[in-house]
Amino acid sequence: MTEKSKEIINKVADVIIENKKYLTELDSAIGDGDHGINMSKGFNKVKEKLEAKDYESNKELIKTVAMTLISTVGGASGPLYGTAFLNISKIIPDADFDLDSLIEIGESAVAGIQKRGKAEQGEKTMLDTIIPAVNSLKESKENGDNIEEALKQCKAKAEEGMKATIDMQATKGRASYLGKRSIGHQDPGATSSYLIIKTVVDELY
Repeated sequence: MTEKSKEIINKVADVIIENKKYLTELDSAIGDGDHGINMSKGFNKVKEKLEAKDYESNKELIKTVAMTLISTVGGASGPLYGTAFLNISKIIPDADFDLDSLIEIGESAVAGIQKRGKAEQGEKTMLDTIIPAVNSLKESKENGDNIEEALKQCKAKAEEGMKATIDMQATKGRASYLGKRSIGHQDPGATSSYLIIKTVVDELY
């Protein structure tokens, strides 16, 4: 399973790098204009690290991703994404992922981001994408959906959450300085989170 996880992370890195310009344009409207540049730099370094060695476990692999992002991604994104991946590394199984393990992975990511960023859903951040995605997985479990259906719903809810940030006023981060002028712009962090979730889902099933 570690080889599969490596493939997924490499694909995530490729998608973030491909969307560098798009993420930077979104951030130029309400932030420092460097989200795409910073994320691309971090995931380029992740690809280098993964290429350099074989990993014994998913835990070791994901911890490497976390530490690389923390040390190379500038701004708030490095610590936030890094902490999310660090939390995931503590609980990620080496076996195939089932719905329970995916829920635990999602909850761990949210807990890490909230601890580091002190944000809640509705504040125009990456959590507006991630929390609806995790809640969707929980609902799918309650409904007895199979994993393919659960992941399809998860991706749809992540996209809905991302788009919902357009109408929100930012109350966290650089965008909050704009007040009402932050309304009408899609949040770059919510967008990079959606790209990551979409890629993981598409690669898993």
